[in-house]
Amino acid sequence: MHVLATFVIGLREGLEAALIVGIIAAFLKKNGHRLTTMWIGVGAGIAISIAVGITLKVVESALPQRQQEMMETVIGAVAVVFVTGMIIWMSKHSRGLKREIEAAAQSALGEGTSRAMVIMAFLAVLKEGFESAVFMLATFQASTNTGSAIAGAVLGIGGSVLLGIGIYRGGVSLNLGKFFKGTSAFLILIAAGLVVSALRTAHEAGWLNAGQARTVDLHWLAPVGSIRSAVFTGVLGIPADPRVVEVLGWLLYVIPMALVSFWPVAHRPGAIQSIRLKLGVAAACAIGAVVTFVAVPSATLDVPSAAPVVDAGGATAGTVRLDGATLQRSGGEQTHLTRAGRATVTGVRTNHFTGSPASESGAKAPSSLTLAQVTALNGGRVPVGVDPAVNPGPYRAAWHQSDKLDVWTSHGRLYDASRAVRSSVTLTGGGLNTQRTLTIAPDATMPAGMTAPGASWSVKPSYTDDFSSALNHFAGERDSATFWGRVVPLGLLLAAITLLVVALRARRRVPSTRERVSATTRDTSSRSSAHA
Repeated sequence: MHVLATFVIGLREGLEAALIVGIIAAFLKKNGHRLTTMWIGVGAGIAISIAVGITLKVVESALPQRQQEMMETVIGAVAVVFVTGMIIWMSKHSRGLKREIEAAAQSALGEGTSRAMVIMAFLAVLKEGFESAVFMLATFQASTNTGSAIAGAVLGIGGSVLLGIGIYRGGVSLNLGKFFKGTSAFLILIAAGLVVSALRTAHEAGWLNAGQARTVDLHWLAPVGSIRSAVFTGVLGIPADPRVVEVLGWLLYVIPMALVSFWPVAHRPGAIQSIRLKLGVAAACAIGAVVTFVAVPSATLDVPSAAPVVDAGGATAGTVRLDGATLQRSGGEQTHLTRAGRATVTGVRTNHFTGSPASESGAKAPSSLTLAQVTALNGGRVPVGVDPAVNPGPYRAAWHQSDKLDVWTSHGRLYDASRAVRSSVTLTGGGLNTQRTLTIAPDATMPAGMTAPGASWSVKPSYTDDFSSALNHFAGERDSATFWGRVVPLGLLLAAITLLVVALRARRRVPSTRERVSATTRDTSSRSSAHA
């Protein structure tokens, strides 16, 4: 089924170029000019178009996966723009396309040189070839069977060449209006599928995270491997699990394009009505932009203001909270924080702060300890390497203590924190042959002026786990709020401005009421004079 999509693209794009080349060739031949130069221009246009397609494909293949998704999104968006412009232009000019081309060729030949016609053929082939390269590359990316897609493109281009030859020789009569109108319906659906594919690759590239909720399950309608799946997914680009933003994108493309292309000519608005319609739609878009901008709420990070902490033994030890640049612990302990940079904690990007908790006030730590004091500092046990009979004490004591507070924040909220108190004492003398370093037990009774290691604590792990989950939820809400409350209003505002500019330009081309009345009066006077 992929062959059908690329066949129609190749046939339609190729036929437009073939028509231009065929008419120019007929004019050159009729007026005695050689076709060699024209064919060189045609060949150059084809070569450049092929080079563009190959270059885009090579560059895309050389990129990492995420960058490939980005490039596929850009190529898909450009392809949609190209095919949209082509459909709209053809809806207005398909009936008189051949006459317009012949008039342009006659004008160029009337200037006395065939160079303009050769350039015309080159540019026509280059334009159609470049559009085809981008459009087909986007179709190949969305296709699950590249081989059949390429075969369809070759068949379509080959068919357009044969039709062009037939028209050139006069053996084929083709109603271009009906041909382009019929293929427009198919191209609108293909382009809408590319819109869906571009939105999905934009999500995979990390550009679009809003509107990703699933809408309906279409696996029953298009089972994997079936012909229906080939039609819906392969040709029309409709996935079996469409997301909200993809459904909206598909509808917002198909409905306006179908109205533009297939609204009955007899019921189409006149020049004045068309201007009023554009102004009305522009006003609706502007109002919609304001409403969505105001109505969509901002995302909020919902986490507790205080975090529970546990001590070195795992027991609950109160709570801590952040107050500006100060960390406050239940019980009145406060520590001023200093920024230390950024750090990643359990996969979360945070701001890192440090602090030095205030030490207990009191007398200077003793420089001498008895054996009983040393045993108390070691949790009631005689330290290893100390023999009461041989090393009875007293001992000279050299104290060492570090007290470090680390705090990590995210979005101005406390994410994690810990206080690590490490105390030790080096003993000499008292019968010791060599110095002994004793690490103070957490439950030790410390001398005045020293902080017990038991003062160490950390934020409860379940709090950081809940914070991480809240961050993920906040990121999704923020992306949705940005898309619906900022991107969508901006798009509506740009659409309103574009429609306003188009309407004003069209208004300048429409005669004023006074000019129409004057023209009518002159026409009436002329008819009266002629009758007299």
